[in-house]
Amino acid sequence: MAHNGKTVGSSALEKKISRAVNDQWDAVMDMLARKVALKSVSAHGITAPHMKRSAQFVADQMKQVGVNAHVVQAVNPDGTPGAFEVIGEKHVSDSAPTVLLYAHHDVQPVDDPSAWNTDPWKLTVKGDRAYGRGSVDDGGGLAIHRGAIGALGDDLPVNVKIFLEGEEEMGSESFIPFLTAHRSDFQADTIIVCDSGNWKPTVPSLTTSLRGEAECDVTVTVLKHSIHSGQYGGPILDANTLAAMLISSMYDEKGTVTIPGIVSQPVVGGLDQDFDEQQLRHDTSVVDGYQFAGTGSLASRLWVKPSLAVIGFDAHPVDGSFNVLADSARFRLSLRTAPRQDAHEALKALTKFIESHRPFGAHVSVTPLDAGTGWAMDPSSDVTKVAERSLADGYGVQPVNQGQGGSIPFIPELQKLFPQAKVLVTGPEDPISAAHSPNESISLPGLKSAITAEALLLARLGEHVSAH
Repeated sequence: MAHNGKTVGSSALEKKISRAVNDQWDAVMDMLARKVALKSVSAHGITAPHMKRSAQFVADQMKQVGVNAHVVQAVNPDGTPGAFEVIGEKHVSDSAPTVLLYAHHDVQPVDDPSAWNTDPWKLTVKGDRAYGRGSVDDGGGLAIHRGAIGALGDDLPVNVKIFLEGEEEMGSESFIPFLTAHRSDFQADTIIVCDSGNWKPTVPSLTTSLRGEAECDVTVTVLKHSIHSGQYGGPILDANTLAAMLISSMYDEKGTVTIPGIVSQPVVGGLDQDFDEQQLRHDTSVVDGYQFAGTGSLASRLWVKPSLAVIGFDAHPVDGSFNVLADSARFRLSLRTAPRQDAHEALKALTKFIESHRPFGAHVSVTPLDAGTGWAMDPSSDVTKVAERSLADGYGVQPVNQGQGGSIPFIPELQKLFPQAKVLVTGPEDPISAAHSPNESISLPGLKSAITAEALLLARLGEHVSAH
């Protein structure tokens, strides 16, 4: 649906839920403030006591709205203890459909508190936004689920299951073993993943697609040991320069990735609205005069076209450098793949390209690290239509659906194991939320609208199944 700025009328159901959300609001804000203060940084140890406290707090919050929630510690693939997860259920009827609600309770670290304008571990309201680490990612998701279930109360027409993860920010290593061990706790007709974003604070979105991701390390070797640059430079190029040549060969002159076997695809569900270039420049803080790479709509370049980034490079620091030719160089590549491309096949194509493009015959080796395929929504499903209607009614404007350039690897895994389930990806973020960055924040009007929208969605999913 294209956003046309028109408001949407209110029904008796919408008015009832809106009043119930207002009644829940103080409890939601209290939860959010206490959650921020817990400092649930999984990077400081997913098995540490602070993460167990975080999980138990979230479970207790869900119990307050009638969910039989409890904490279970996962096990990693190697058998070592894993993250503290929260699972639970609110069962209303054997004949009712089941909805699985996902969010995560771990948060990113705060590397530099001085970069914040407020205390990152104290929820601080300024204007219509609340600031704090984890306020939006994914405290907002937790708040939406708690608020929606609480608003419906005894009128909840669907069975609800919850999975609130404790290591999303660390790559979800124990997710697959946990899913395998607790498969019945994930069985659902609809899965709502609340860890994404909206077009604007006041304009909602369904996430239509997520790119996949693959990583590898590449080592370029030209010498058995370093040698003097003045004595031998010229016929022999240093490994850093050769690595740069190899990297540049992966792009054309417009900055488009041109590796055979790595593909693009159309925007899932069609493009509702493209990004405003000036706004994107502001949001990303690119330097003046920079020209965006690639071709086509900015949205397609961010959502469904492949991208390649050098996210690490081992080289001698500038300080203390001296006149030698580097014998080897190592760098790490992060490849984002089109939502429907198999990420493992894309990684094979990348590896084949690198191994066959050895600048001046230098030795090149590739170490594959990880690969996770992306995900694409079914834009024509009945559940999608119900979700779009509920977002429109909850926010008072039509949604502008959008893809996301990032990856949530467990979603395709869920879809693979439960192919009959309809997956919806929603979220509390917006373009100025600064998740993972200093001054992370959440829009409070947006949060209230999101809770209303999810409550409407749960109510209508029950009506939808009853009608069929």
